[in-house]
Amino acid sequence: MRENGASWADQDKKIGGYRMKEKGNLTEGSIARGLIAFAIPLFLGQLLQQFYNMADAWVVGNFASNDAFAAVSMAGNLIFAVIGLFNGIAIGGGVVISRYFGAKDQEGVRTAVHTNFLMGLIAAVISTIMGLFLVPYILQWMKTPDSVMEEALAYFRIYFAGVSTVILYNTCMAIMRAVGDSLHPLYYLIFSSIVNVILDLVFVIVFRWSAGGAAFATVIAQGISVLLCLFQMGRGMGDMKIQVKYLRLNRSMMKQVIRQGVPTGIQNCVISIGNLVVQSNINAFGAYAISGHGAFSKVEGIAFLPIMSMSMALPTFISQNLGAKKYARAKKGAALGIFFGAAFAELVGVLLYFLVPYALRLFVSAPEAIEFGIIHGKTVTLFFFMLAFSHCTSGALRGCGKSIVPMAAMLICWCGIRIIYVTAAVSVFPVFRTISWAYPLTWTLSSLILGAFLFRMDWEAARV
Repeated sequence: MRENGASWADQDKKIGGYRMKEKGNLTEGSIARGLIAFAIPLFLGQLLQQFYNMADAWVVGNFASNDAFAAVSMAGNLIFAVIGLFNGIAIGGGVVISRYFGAKDQEGVRTAVHTNFLMGLIAAVISTIMGLFLVPYILQWMKTPDSVMEEALAYFRIYFAGVSTVILYNTCMAIMRAVGDSLHPLYYLIFSSIVNVILDLVFVIVFRWSAGGAAFATVIAQGISVLLCLFQMGRGMGDMKIQVKYLRLNRSMMKQVIRQGVPTGIQNCVISIGNLVVQSNINAFGAYAISGHGAFSKVEGIAFLPIMSMSMALPTFISQNLGAKKYARAKKGAALGIFFGAAFAELVGVLLYFLVPYALRLFVSAPEAIEFGIIHGKTVTLFFFMLAFSHCTSGALRGCGKSIVPMAAMLICWCGIRIIYVTAAVSVFPVFRTISWAYPLTWTLSSLILGAFLFRMDWEAARV
């Protein structure tokens, strides 16, 4: 076997007059070993992504003001509310590409890759315009404290000016993963994470640009990741090779990508909208509540790693096997993936339950902020297995072409019920812990709905 940077042609197989690459093929061999081998680079990539985010938070939390940290802490949900739809379309494109890859349809793979990439370019332009226009109004709607508003505006204006780099990187990652390459995105994250940390230190500590400096560092580092992806995809790397002459929006392929991606995108958006409502209620408790909740969110991100890596591995595994008409293998892979994700997430959740007071101090030092973070952490950590079950089951359903099901479940539970609960409960029990209970409650409800659907599903009828 060649080194990791070698051509995908190291295991070529001649089929029907053209060569199909066996590397990245998840339709053969041990199911558990295949899933884990594919998920490990995703796990490490997500770990680096969390390191990325945590570096911003650590530098700002320790070398800038509490208001600057509060501004950075709000970033996740607001950003995802704006770009979630476009990230969902990229994920949907990945499912379509994986299905053609599993069926060994090289022409279908090429058309899907180029259509998805061009849609990513269009999405990058739209998300930039939307973000710059909407952010001031969203921050006002979220009841952002006056003391935090200036730092928040500085951060988000810079971030959304360069948000195209985030969209394009996610598009490239989806394409690479769809054809079984989870390694190169990992390499690029390693490099860009190092760049991000260095720039954080320079911009925040040396130049004293506060939250805006963290945003500059993120945009520049993410841009480097995009350039590396484009270099890799343009230099002749088999099924994911991008060629200008093939860049066109194929109508049939667009329909497939939209059918798979838009429900996932809507799911991302509604989750973020629900969380923004929750965040607005948190904001009403003041800057320390924002900081404490934000600090725990950074810690919590570590627990999400096995969840997200397995939920991202499952669509590729399942869609490849369904494309190859290996229905029993796809079903068994879904069961194993959901089990692995839930078990490991709960293990981390139990550890965090006891370690959360110490972990919070990595990001905040104010006792008031730490107290809020402990309240939230002690409420949610023991329910991480439910969060994992919902995410991994959603990934399995997306791989089956049923992305509308997790969309509907999340719309009902993580948006509708979450908003209703927080709005009603806080008016009756106006304490911070009341808000925290919104998460375990809605995780449990969505798990019941998604689990029931997956259990009853006809796998042989699943299609993109």
